[in-house]
Amino acid sequence: MKRRRFRVSTGVKVVFGVVLLVSVLTMTLLRQQIVVKELSKEGATTVLRMATREVLERGGLKTPEMVEIPAGIFRMGEFQGGGNDQRSLHMVRIATPFAMGKYEVTFEAYDQFAVATGRELPDDRGWGRGKRPVMRVSWNDAVAYARWLSEQTGKRYRLPTEAEWEYAARAGSTTRYWWGNDIGRNNANCIGCGSRWDNKQTAPVGSFRPNDFGLYDTAGNVWEWVEDCWNKSYDGAPSDGSAWLGGDCSNRVLRGGSWVFIPWGLRSAYRFRGWTVNRYVDFGFRVARTLP
Repeated sequence: MKRRRFRVSTGVKVVFGVVLLVSVLTMTLLRQQIVVKELSKEGATTVLRMATREVLERGGLKTPEMVEIPAGIFRMGEFQGGGNDQRSLHMVRIATPFAMGKYEVTFEAYDQFAVATGRELPDDRGWGRGKRPVMRVSWNDAVAYARWLSEQTGKRYRLPTEAEWEYAARAGSTTRYWWGNDIGRNNANCIGCGSRWDNKQTAPVGSFRPNDFGLYDTAGNVWEWVEDCWNKSYDGAPSDGSAWLGGDCSNRVLRGGSWVFIPWGLRSAYRFRGWTVNRYVDFGFRVARTLP
């Protein structure tokens, strides 16, 4: 049998050529747009670095505003029912006053550290920097920032211990949230908190009323790293407010909930964990300071 030869008509060839040309041109334009976007981002980062360095050179170090937290005794853990890691109610004594950041550390403050130490500037997702809480920072980043700030100021900045964090966040309360047992509306930034930032983006620090110690955003906005290693329960936890440095230290504790978390995670007793290298869009921190 003779094989039939299929000929491609000239018209089909032309159409195929046109489609191929359009595809090539489209890909070229897309690549150009990506390059322009990356160059624009790189240019903006360069400008930000230069401006931040100029401020530092003029002696304009941005230090966190601190609040003195009094000594006291409190019951740490969940009063209202929670996971196994929260149920071991135990008494903790905070023997001496300490200072706690009034706000979560902001981009404005963290950028100075990043520029001075040659670190990568965390991405703000186009929401703006300034007074918004810094995000996409790991536990290692937070510890390095506190160490650098201590070197710059001669004061002992650090991450708060988990006990200090809960004591300061509760501000004398025994309810789920420092303001009561119901999440209410517009008390914080989370999924279902009733704020205009819910599940959209972070809110500028200080956008909600403070707790009775004068601290802002201890519930919601961004998760806050603390010093302690992760343990599945409080069995064997220190009772003096110090950091628990035994257990799984490749994971550290996070507190407070975030703008992309449900209200259950904003409870004063709620515990979360992350690898020390994790840099997520809702991971931030606030600093503590040991008083003389």
